[in-house]
Amino acid sequence: MLYHLPFSMALINFINPATKFKWFNTAWMIAMVVFPIVLWILPADFFDNTGFELCPSKAIFNFECFGCGMTRAVMHLHHFEWQDAIFYNFGVVVIYPALVIVWMIWLWKAWKRHQRFSMSQKNATFTS
Repeated sequence: MLYHLPFSMALINFINPATKFKWFNTAWMIAMVVFPIVLWILPADFFDNTGFELCPSKAIFNFECFGCGMTRAVMHLHHFEWQDAIFYNFGVVVIYPALVIVWMIWLWKAWKRHQRFSMSQKNATFTS
């Protein structure tokens, strides 16, 4: 029997705060521009040899999954270190372009929301 939890509907009906609040959308756009810059400022080997295993398959079974090394690979590819990126995980040749495309779509949608907020604010001042 499936129990109905009160918070389950909140998870299903999640509304992105960026669509309702201009300040949240602005903060989201700033974060989306600042995050890649911060990654470029950090050294390429920032995530290398940390000694901390986050992957459950590696920690429990001592087996590397297809995602193992992806963070390091993305970081090296972000710094245009192609050979190091492919050494850590060959899947980065598919994942990194996908990440860039998703980032551009999110930034484009945030910009469009920003313009919509500005237009609705202008319309509100003209009708008042």
